[in-house]
Order: sequence, then C-alpha cells, then structure tokens
Amino acid sequence: MSEEEMMLQQLFDEEKLTEKQKKILVSAIETFSEKGYAASSTSEIAKKAGVAEGTIFRHYKTKKDLLTSIVVPLMTKSIGPLVVMDFYKVLDKEYDRVEDFLRATIENRRDLLIRMLPVVRIMLQEIPFHPELREQFFEQIAQKIFDRVSLLIKGYQEKGQIIEMPAESVARLAITSVFGFLFSRFILFPHLEWDDELETERTIQFIMQGLGKRE
Repeated sequence: MSEEEMMLQQLFDEEKLTEKQKKILVSAIETFSEKGYAASSTSEIAKKAGVAEGTIFRHYKTKKDLLTSIVVPLMTKSIGPLVVMDFYKVLDKEYDRVEDFLRATIENRRDLLIRMLPVVRIMLQEIPFHPELREQFFEQIAQKIFDRVSLLIKGYQEKGQIIEMPAESVARLAITSVFGFLFSRFILFPHLEWDDELETERTIQFIMQGLGKRE
C-alpha cells in the first residue's frame, strides 16, 4: 500500500468513497505534490487515476474543490493534530539552554517533514494563495504552537538568555529562521548536498547572534 493510500485511510471514511474517488484522490495528492496546484490539470489527474475527466467533476465541482477536499481534512484530522501533538513532545520538556530547545525543535520538525513530505509540500505551496486554507492552518496549527513558544520564550527571558523584546516578536523571528532552513532543505533545494547537523548548528548560531543576550 502506497503512502497516499495509507493517507486516505487516515483522512476519509473509506466506506463513503467509491473506488474511483480513491483513485482520484491518490492521483491528486501525487500530482499536486509534484507539480503544484496551478500547474496541475484535472485531465492529467484523471489520466493518472485511470478515469474520465468528467468523473472528477461528478464528485468535485472544480479543481479548487478537489484541492480543498484533500487539504482541509489534512489539517483537521491528520497533519494539524500530528504537527501540534508531535511538537508538544519538545514543548513539554524542559531545556536549560535556548540552544538545546532550538536544536530539539529543528530535529523534531525535520523528522516530521521527512515522514509527511508529499502532503506538507502541498500545504506549503497552496496555503499562501487560498485564504480559506490559510485560516484553517492558523486555527489548527499556527496559533496553538505560537502561543506555547511565546510562553517558553518569556521563561528564557526571565533566565537572562534572550534579549528584552516582546516574546511574540522573538517567536516570529526564531520560527522564521527555523522554518526557513527546513523549507530550503526539503522543499526549495532538496537536490543540493546538505550537512544537516552542520546547517542545524549554523541556524542556531544565527538565531542566537540576534536574539541571545550578551553578558
């Protein structure tokens, strides 16, 4: 069973899906992930699924409906809860140094990206261009994590490890740096030669140079 087929089991009530719908969804996930939403066509998805293009439109009114039918369940049933609960393993653990927390964060997010890369790629590619998906992402993932990270940052500020700046601003700057590294590594330039351990340490050093408190 492919990763996409396993995903269908997690996201949808399979008893309510016809065999053709399953093939369409698997094909759409593969195609959107490989080419992006804008460059994908329903005729291409239909061909890969082995169905007539009209079959897609009997189940999904537009290509946008097909995308939404995949991404919304991803955020509400699978990716959203997984991203949040998986990261809580890091957030619930106490780290004496900011650097150790950042290292654990990068390793945790890197492992998740590797496991869920096809669907994460779809989400990252399409969320900026679809307001309803962006709203779902904010509610299901971003806000929950952002609030917890901001609280942790206040604790490190009280310990004198992070400069005095609104915790929300520190969180935005740190999160942007971490996810900028991971986005480059796995989405933009995965074909380059990467030394993950070295780049992780460089990212941490970069963050601490700007946000770390000088003694």
